[in-house]
Amino acid sequence: MKILIIGGTIFLGRHLVEVALKRKHEVTIFNRGIHNADLFSQVQKLRGDRKENLEALKGQTFDAVIDTCGYVPKVVKISTDFLKNSAAHYTFISSVSVYADFSEIGIDENSNVATLKKETEEITGETYGALKFLCEKVVEEAFPNSFLNIRPGLIVGEHDPTDRFTYFPSRIAKGGKILVPNLESLAQFIDVKDLAEWILAMVEKQKTGTFNATNDGITFGELVKTCKEVSKSNASFVPVSDEFLVENEVEAYSELPLWVPKSEGEGFNKVNSQKAVAEGLKFRTLTETVRETLVWEKTREKSWKWRAGLSEEREKSLLLKWENCL
Repeated sequence: MKILIIGGTIFLGRHLVEVALKRKHEVTIFNRGIHNADLFSQVQKLRGDRKENLEALKGQTFDAVIDTCGYVPKVVKISTDFLKNSAAHYTFISSVSVYADFSEIGIDENSNVATLKKETEEITGETYGALKFLCEKVVEEAFPNSFLNIRPGLIVGEHDPTDRFTYFPSRIAKGGKILVPNLESLAQFIDVKDLAEWILAMVEKQKTGTFNATNDGITFGELVKTCKEVSKSNASFVPVSDEFLVENEVEAYSELPLWVPKSEGEGFNKVNSQKAVAEGLKFRTLTETVRETLVWEKTREKSWKWRAGLSEEREKSLLLKWENCL
């Protein structure tokens, strides 16, 4: 197949290109050439800003498009309008954040979606999901019989720039006393390699529709135990309550990755992906994901500035407060 990947050099897009090449597809990537421009010398690289300049795509035809970096409907519409007569199939990478009510357990593709309180293009924690859903609708309108909307949970693994999973394997590998949420709390995510393999398989079959894509969830107890076993560290864990974390204004999902307080909705980590599983989505073991993440993380520059996770000072302060509460 001749596949166009919009994006293609940062995280999921990078893995999609690798899988597509492994499967012997003809790959073209379209992006601004700002991030990792030297990657993939064997593919056609077309440069442009999807917000205003798609001229590099003029005259090109594709069997499939995979859009990894659409966040605002107006911008996605520029791409779909430009490509609707030159591409046979369009895959849009959305998010489980499109859903409106995370108090619901077992959210599936038919659950209610978020809506904007007022028209905006500003991407915030409150607008992100609703904007993603509006992007999905733009894709459906342009490709009514050949759209594929993928709603992943948190994507984790090699080349993750967000650190929202990497923090725990890396922190636990360093050992010592580590602050963690209640060990029965759930975390839900998908390994980027599993996601990329499945998306390419769906594209090859020209599948259509909307699919959640995330694992069944694990407990924090399972997560930290696996990280300790894989890294062979001397870590010891100090589980603290949701109430303590909220009282001390610990930022969910960023300052303490993967954790979401029950007050914000237990359903966030109990999303139903059985529709995707029925279409072949598979999940590698947690041990594999942790091991591969640790191996990759050690290759990063030592000067890397972490984008998520507790700083050493913040963790020590919280641990001291917690111990004084007991």
